[in-house]
Amino acid sequence: MSRAVVRLVVISAVVAVMSATASASAEGHGNVGGLRYDQTTSVGVHNAYETATYPYLVDALDAGAALIELDVWTNVGGIGWRVSHQNPVANENNCVGGGSVDGRSGPRNGDLAACLTDLRTWHDAHPAHPPVLVKIEMKDGFSAVPVGGSAGSEGSAGIPRGPVDFDALVRETLGDAVYTPAELLGDAATLDDAVRARGWPTRDELAGRFVIDLISGTVEEVNPFDALWTDREYAAHLRDLAASDDLTTAVAFPAVNGAAPGDPRLRYSDDSLRPWLVVFDGDASAYVDGGIDTGWYRDNNYLLVMTAAHAVAPAIDNRVPDPAAATARVTELAGRSANVITSDWATLPSVLSLVEPRR
Repeated sequence: MSRAVVRLVVISAVVAVMSATASASAEGHGNVGGLRYDQTTSVGVHNAYETATYPYLVDALDAGAALIELDVWTNVGGIGWRVSHQNPVANENNCVGGGSVDGRSGPRNGDLAACLTDLRTWHDAHPAHPPVLVKIEMKDGFSAVPVGGSAGSEGSAGIPRGPVDFDALVRETLGDAVYTPAELLGDAATLDDAVRARGWPTRDELAGRFVIDLISGTVEEVNPFDALWTDREYAAHLRDLAASDDLTTAVAFPAVNGAAPGDPRLRYSDDSLRPWLVVFDGDASAYVDGGIDTGWYRDNNYLLVMTAAHAVAPAIDNRVPDPAAATARVTELAGRSANVITSDWATLPSVLSLVEPRR
């Protein structure tokens, strides 16, 4: 066995041992399991798919992360749905995929299907796990481009990487482990109506489920030829599916990206999209240090993801802060109505497993 392989095995074992005690108390803070998902604050890991963060994606889940992030590329320069931070044409990640019984055997650098399969593998081994938010940044957006055929068709006729294809891939790999927009909608007219009227399910009701959150990508947002970003495209997808009574096929919630005062959805000139956006995402320091009234998200039962929690003044280390300082930061941001906070605290399972009432 090579030295590199031994190192991966040892690190994975350490993470598993360290998380054993933390995961046992993940839902134990003031009976938070009985609180709605939107009434709690939990902790996730930025870019959990990178090998520098965890040897394997399932290590993040074993460590208690309440959010994991995947970066996905769809452009014509590469095959399929690629997962990597900077490489737009190849997979560079810690996902194993099919053939692994534990998410830790076989070659890494799998595609999105492999990463989702790892989630399902872990879910099957931990069917009552706390809810996990899967944040997917579509780095360069969707790419369902017809070439002499219809979008979504296989082979040379087109590039099958649009919202419909994404839904199909997630349903095929994660199946009923995904909590869907149709479930949240119930008998309401829009997602906004649903969450404002009754909020999200309780954490106990969401046990064993993944909630998928889609955000527009950093490359997509600077592409002068891309006029349809992921948030708008998937919100329109939800709106149109609901209108055709077919929302059960959708699997994700598009997020409004970027901190802003008031209702950030007012930036969308097409106001028919706004009621389908009930997840919001932005830098924690922009919300907190910028003096934004984050109570608006709490009062309307919206999900608010605050990223780079370490950077809020006074800043603490983004990777290995003092656990007491990181815990205090979680409590601070719970008091600022964050629903999930993220940083790179991969080696702090005691912090990743924290769940506090959102205030």
